[in-house]
Amino acid sequence: MLDLKLIREQPGAVQRGLADRGGAELVPEILEADAVRRRLVTEAETLKAERNRASEAIGQAKRRGESPDAATARMREVADRIKALDAEAKGADERLEALLLQLPNLPDPSVPPGATEEENVETSRWGEPRRFDFDPKTHDVIGEALGILDFARAAKLAKSRFTVMWGPAARLERALAQFMLDLHTVEHGYTEIWVPQLVSGTTMLRTAQLPKFEEQLFKTQEPDESRLLYLIPTAEVPVTALHADEILAESTLPRRYVAFTPCYRREAGTYGKDMKGMIRQHQFDKVELVKVTTPAQSPDELESMVRNAEEVLRRLQIPYRVVLHCAGDASFAAAKSYDIEVWLPGQGKYREISSCSNCEAFQARRLDLKYRPAGGGRVDYCHTLNGSGLAVGRTLIAVLENYQEADGSVAVPEALRAYMGGLERITPLQ
Repeated sequence: MLDLKLIREQPGAVQRGLADRGGAELVPEILEADAVRRRLVTEAETLKAERNRASEAIGQAKRRGESPDAATARMREVADRIKALDAEAKGADERLEALLLQLPNLPDPSVPPGATEEENVETSRWGEPRRFDFDPKTHDVIGEALGILDFARAAKLAKSRFTVMWGPAARLERALAQFMLDLHTVEHGYTEIWVPQLVSGTTMLRTAQLPKFEEQLFKTQEPDESRLLYLIPTAEVPVTALHADEILAESTLPRRYVAFTPCYRREAGTYGKDMKGMIRQHQFDKVELVKVTTPAQSPDELESMVRNAEEVLRRLQIPYRVVLHCAGDASFAAAKSYDIEVWLPGQGKYREISSCSNCEAFQARRLDLKYRPAGGGRVDYCHTLNGSGLAVGRTLIAVLENYQEADGSVAVPEALRAYMGGLERITPLQ
């Protein structure tokens, strides 16, 4: 959520910042709603002060033996007006909050302008795509030929956009997750945590998933709406909300967390897109990186998060590139985002495998997540960051496509062989 004081004091700057992202048209509505709310609150406070003075005067009149009937009648009118104003102010507060919740984050000054992904900027590239002496296949063709990816039975069990993984594929999924967790905890200094995969609507709202992404979420059915739970679309949600309503000591920051969870997304609005294979699934595994920092720490912590995610692909010896999002293509809560895109020879192009974002104080303001400066002074909002380190299923796709051989087998990357019981090559299941 954006700072209301900033919108009030610099509306033009906020509108310019949101020009490529959407939401600029809401700024006048927000200012109007804020003005109405403040007028109602001021009038109510004035009347409450009058009531307090009158109550004292009425008491004095009674002690002098004088009749306070006229003043008492006036106070009944004032009390009724205060009650009406408080109700109007509550409604105005709700309208203002609803408008603020629709505003995306402002882009960081270092973010390039632009409205679409075509205007994103490639910042680096690593590794040379392998030259094949045969036509490389896509992961779904490879997996079905090996008998390790089963889309037909998954559709029978659920519907499309699910996968059953057999034998070596299931072990490869587990191996990749374990490899990533070991790398991030042992070498990169993250603390591994295990979190709920169902969370409350309040948690979704306070991490900026709601109301923006309501149609993308799976949720339970409950007779009491307050007990409804959402399946997490990413571990970012529960991990970022861990310290809601807390004040952290600056000396404990930055905090770096990593969590491995399944993720659940409806993929509404993507019918017909990436329907084959495992690129866009309703259920997928992900190793998520989350950081809680001070404002001064967050820019460097974003860059190091990207390097941490990159290192997974470097260890696996799979080519990739890093892309900086333009203002209009960044996620709703992000001030600055990078995508890591892995090379998929079967598709002949780079595809996203990680998105790393600095949300600055946007989520922290909703979460009321603050820190106390080490040298004293007023508490301030933390910054929150998140990124995939990596999406496990898409990494499995990258392994299958980059390590495929002409005979249909798939070599196991050296970095994973210890996690695969020494297996060096995946061959067809018997």
